[in-house]
Amino acid sequence: MNRTNATPAAGDLRRSLSSLARLVRAPNLFTAPPDVILGAVLVSGGRPSVPLSSLASVALASVLLYAAGTTLNDYADAGEDARHRPERPIPSGDVSRTRARNLGVALLCAGVVVAAAAGGPTTGLVAAALGTLVALYDGALKDTPLGFAAMGGCRGANVALGMAVVAGSPSAPTALTVPAWVYLVPVVVALYIAGVTYMAERETGAGDSRAALVGIAGVGLAVGSVVAAAATVGVDPADSATLAVAGGLLVWFAAWTGRDLLTAYADPRPGTIGPAVGTCVLGLVVLNAAVAGLLSPAWGVVAAAFVVPAVGLSSAFDVS
Repeated sequence: MNRTNATPAAGDLRRSLSSLARLVRAPNLFTAPPDVILGAVLVSGGRPSVPLSSLASVALASVLLYAAGTTLNDYADAGEDARHRPERPIPSGDVSRTRARNLGVALLCAGVVVAAAAGGPTTGLVAAALGTLVALYDGALKDTPLGFAAMGGCRGANVALGMAVVAGSPSAPTALTVPAWVYLVPVVVALYIAGVTYMAERETGAGDSRAALVGIAGVGLAVGSVVAAAATVGVDPADSATLAVAGGLLVWFAAWTGRDLLTAYADPRPGTIGPAVGTCVLGLVVLNAAVAGLLSPAWGVVAAAFVVPAVGLSSAFDVS
């Protein structure tokens, strides 16, 4: 092969892959599987009572749906990004708006199909509901007062996706045997992400400390909810594994997100709010792991492991 011809082709491929990674928010993709893991652990009361292959496939479906959401978000925000974020794939010309739309729709459909094939009809229905919320957020609800609530609903539905794969299995526990507090977890996750989204939507505006205050309130709600869940579960003080995993992860979550949120509150501007949003998005992995760790320290560690590639990629690709 002619070496001079190979080099430009290789460079074009790298640019294409880099543009795709920026379009789908590569770091964020690793925040989706912990939602599914958490949901499965919650309904199972510990180790997920489904084959690992099914759980992994549904986690993959959640990644596809997340990638669809970020891609369609950039498609919908192309005009705003041209003004405020010209370096993004669409306004920079690296990816055409039509291609982004087609890719987003394809990913959305693929996510629903994979979820249904791996988890059955119940999981497929939840995935379809999640896909609908994604489409609404990136479409009819974009730039409306309900937009941030729709994004929160997407994350709550992603946790429900993990719950559904267990609920749809032959060995599924009955609804009566699942503690009531379990069903509140997706709601807390939804509220937390709704707050983060509210803050993100004000990232490019004039400095407003109230946006950061909403994020701080979301973190407070999340931490308080985990403490309440621990009290409800009745964690044994002598259970060092649970205390170390769940407690350690919760402290990490609060300290990690709190640092950037307090900075944004003290000096609200795009340069501080943007990083705070990114930290809160990545911090959801740690929050999920802390809750999962209350019921299964081992699965809490598994969920927390996803923060490593997420943070690693965040040094090369944008999160918010």
